[in-house]
Amino acid sequence: MSKPETASGAEEALSSSQTAADEVKTALAGLVGDITLQLKKQEERLTMLDRKSLSQSRRPALAAAVEAEAPHQKAFAAYLRTGEDAELRGLDLEGKAMTTAVAGDGGYLVDPQTSATIQSVLRGAASLRQVANVVNVEATSFDVLIDSTETGAGWATETANATETATPTIERISIPLHELSALPKISQRLLDDTAFDIETWISGRVADTFSRSEAAAFVNGDGVDKPVGILNHPTVGNDSWAWGSLGYVATGTNGGFNSTSPGDSLVDLVYSLGARYRTNATFVLNSKTAGVVRLIKDAEGRFLWTDSLTAGEPARLLGYPVLIAEDMPDIANDSHSIAFGDFGAGYTIAERPDLRILRDPFSAKPHVLFYATKRVGGDVSDFAAIKLLKFSAS
Repeated sequence: MSKPETASGAEEALSSSQTAADEVKTALAGLVGDITLQLKKQEERLTMLDRKSLSQSRRPALAAAVEAEAPHQKAFAAYLRTGEDAELRGLDLEGKAMTTAVAGDGGYLVDPQTSATIQSVLRGAASLRQVANVVNVEATSFDVLIDSTETGAGWATETANATETATPTIERISIPLHELSALPKISQRLLDDTAFDIETWISGRVADTFSRSEAAAFVNGDGVDKPVGILNHPTVGNDSWAWGSLGYVATGTNGGFNSTSPGDSLVDLVYSLGARYRTNATFVLNSKTAGVVRLIKDAEGRFLWTDSLTAGEPARLLGYPVLIAEDMPDIANDSHSIAFGDFGAGYTIAERPDLRILRDPFSAKPHVLFYATKRVGGDVSDFAAIKLLKFSAS
């Protein structure tokens, strides 16, 4: 074979090898491109899934009651709407509450959130609850022990025999608990509407009924299936006051203040109360009486009534806070329209901390009745701690 022919064959072989290499390179490049495209698509899918998960985790709850106590809320709402009590029976309640409130008659404890709402409204109501001594009890009554007399004392000499002194007397005041109840109703159609906030509605209705009933009983209650009010006890002139009655100071004019010096009777009322009670004392009167009192001036032309300059602080009369309780009587002949005293010591409110609601879908069809009950009692616990202003000549 000649030399030129040999060179031509080598060139053809080299060219063929280069072509094959280029084809392999092109195939590899296509494969890499396909793999890269697939990885990119996979990454996009994962990114979309992550974003969806994050958006769902940040999505606000559709229901307003998604709280830690959701099982209780759900079970309670189901009972109110349909009467289904299976979930209520399955809840893990405290044993103490089970023994004191859940009876075999179908009553159930209100869930903690609803009960707290009711208590808050009660404390905000204009009643003696705001200034009285409030205690929670588990029994059917609450006994208050009061030392109503002083221990005797005497001076002794070095050689003389000591003489016997007076022994203090202990008074026992028993405050029975009475059942306070409310019976609101709601239509079944509203119960079937899932957008209706049944818990808030029940709380508002029960709170309104209970606050008004309590406030009236703490002032005027006769003790028959209700608390004993401060004005239901015997009253005597403060100069002849004795334990078991409330002392009063007269204005000197029937049905009103003395026209010459109207503020004098208020000053007398303040100082008719013992010094140890005046530190925490409060005036209690209704709005109509307050409208008269706030116009009274002293001899220098200064008003005895001063409005508070701080939000949430009560107005003051002669330097003492004022509680506006609408159940106090209006000014009239022989009325006891103003009370003054340390009600934290003078009046005790005893109550059971639990509240029950019984669902009755049968008695008022097509409405559903909700029978809410609570036990509460109240009475004067220290007769020396409260004084009254009587609108009379003597």
